[in-house]
Amino acid sequence: MSRWLTEAVPRGRIAAFRTVIYLFVAADLVIFTPWVRTRVSVPGDLYQPLLVGRLLPLPTPTPALVAVIFWLLLLLTLLAATGRAPRLLGWAVCALYLEWMIIAMSYGKVDHDRFGLLVALAVLPTAGRARHGDTTRTEAGGWALRVTQLAVICTYFLAAWAKLRFGGLDWLTGSVLARAIIRRGTDLADLIAQVPYLLIVAQFGIVAFELFSPLVFLLPARWRLAMVGFFYSFHVVTIATITISFAPHLAAMTSFLPLERVRPVVWARRLAGRNIPGSTSADVDTGSPPPDQERVGAGADRTQLGDQAPVVGRPAGP
Repeated sequence: MSRWLTEAVPRGRIAAFRTVIYLFVAADLVIFTPWVRTRVSVPGDLYQPLLVGRLLPLPTPTPALVAVIFWLLLLLTLLAATGRAPRLLGWAVCALYLEWMIIAMSYGKVDHDRFGLLVALAVLPTAGRARHGDTTRTEAGGWALRVTQLAVICTYFLAAWAKLRFGGLDWLTGSVLARAIIRRGTDLADLIAQVPYLLIVAQFGIVAFELFSPLVFLLPARWRLAMVGFFYSFHVVTIATITISFAPHLAAMTSFLPLERVRPVVWARRLAGRNIPGSTSADVDTGSPPPDQERVGAGADRTQLGDQAPVVGRPAGP
């Protein structure tokens, strides 16, 4: 079990995942949850903090407190996305975003799609330093990704458990999706609702998919990615029909993906290199190798390389 929990992954995957998570937090502040700043206009008597807010305890939100958290969190998140000071900035972002969520969810509604994201913010500082494109493997980073994956799958499984616990079998055979379509459905949802019994079948399918979601950990790597792709497609359909977004959950679910293969900066340099007369792919992609690569490749016969660029993450040499 310990080997599975700490399965080593490339440091480049940790660097990419860290960038995705912290950039999403910045986007969340200005796109998805800017309404949290309006909570300060609500009378303080209506603030009923979550259990964690009562245990710490945390102060009742004020305009000054919320403004400080917003701007400080936005600044630190953008800095953390660069990978600098991963522990110091990581813990600061985790603490500030937790307080942001406590304020958001202490007025009567708690969104379960934040669980995976909060866990990711809590474990990323433990992964240590990581550089984009680094192929060196790290068990600490593997543990951070695995814990986030477990949180993502628990979100699905526990959602099904809650449906059956509080709604019983009536959740499966009732009008849950029909009510959702009436409240916030799209034209596509209206078309689907016209098909007899299709919404009932969909409700059975949703619960089955959530209950069996832990099977993703038993699949081979290729099939695991295919199942994660199905998870994403499920949320695409959800947004397209009843306009419910699980954006924080989708960001945390990137912990399943080989993000180290996504190198937009390298791709942009390659594209720019094709448009610059006299430039080569080697000029664009590699640049000056890191010092450790210079030492390893110092004795290599560079005349044998020709125009061949060294592989990213490996020292120059045959």
